[in-house]
Amino acid sequence: MNNLLKGKRGIIFGALDENSIAWKVALKAHEQGAVFTLTNAPVALRLGEINKLAEKCNAIVIPADATLVEDLDKLIAQSVEHLGGKLDFVLHSIGMSPNVRKGKSYTDVNYDWMAKTYDISAFSLHKILQSCMKQDAINEWGSVVALSFIAAQKAFPGYGDMADAKATLESIVRSFGYYYGNAKKVRVNSISQSPTMTTAGSGIKGFDSFFGFADKMSPLGNASADACANYCVTLFSDLTRYVTMQNLYHDGGFSNIGVSEILMNELGAEK
Repeated sequence: MNNLLKGKRGIIFGALDENSIAWKVALKAHEQGAVFTLTNAPVALRLGEINKLAEKCNAIVIPADATLVEDLDKLIAQSVEHLGGKLDFVLHSIGMSPNVRKGKSYTDVNYDWMAKTYDISAFSLHKILQSCMKQDAINEWGSVVALSFIAAQKAFPGYGDMADAKATLESIVRSFGYYYGNAKKVRVNSISQSPTMTTAGSGIKGFDSFFGFADKMSPLGNASADACANYCVTLFSDLTRYVTMQNLYHDGGFSNIGVSEILMNELGAEK
């Protein structure tokens, strides 16, 4: 389908480089006719290549720290002004754990760093939604999508306090989705994506091994970043108007598998 997002306006948080899911979402949304602003924290903008993406998508970049309400208020107001009207979609693709980055075990975290993990990776969604709601910045039937991971429900060694942050993120999706849906028919969902070869994902200890494990466990294999971007576009579109407050698994079936024949056969061959 073409022009699935024609006439729709949005904000995409978290595009860092061409490996990031947010980068792929921006390209797909642009292909489908959307206009949007791009944003990331000032330090991330210095490290990434977001200006190249902005050029490809005919978008502007507005720096904003998603943990600072004043930054978000300005970002949302400037986006509405620049785009010429209220928003129709927002992508929250934000996550970072100082404990994981610095190799701290889950049983020996630095609690100040853990608070930062929560603020960046979960509370930022609440702040974005609250700011949008106070400014009445999202049109009725608008869509907000946040990226999550199955470690919110199941234990995954190496994912550390990010697992707790993702569980909180999904709770915010449900709770804020209820209020925003009642008030303005705005949809709020999260996507629990397969392990994906992104800059952020590759920083997790043992990620390569887990990527291969999940790929063998999943009947359809791991979902790629491009496939996730396509899924995001459908959730931004009018085709999913009555989907809200959901954590939607986009993982090739991994979330519903107990064990796979491929892994059982490999383990049997090793004995």
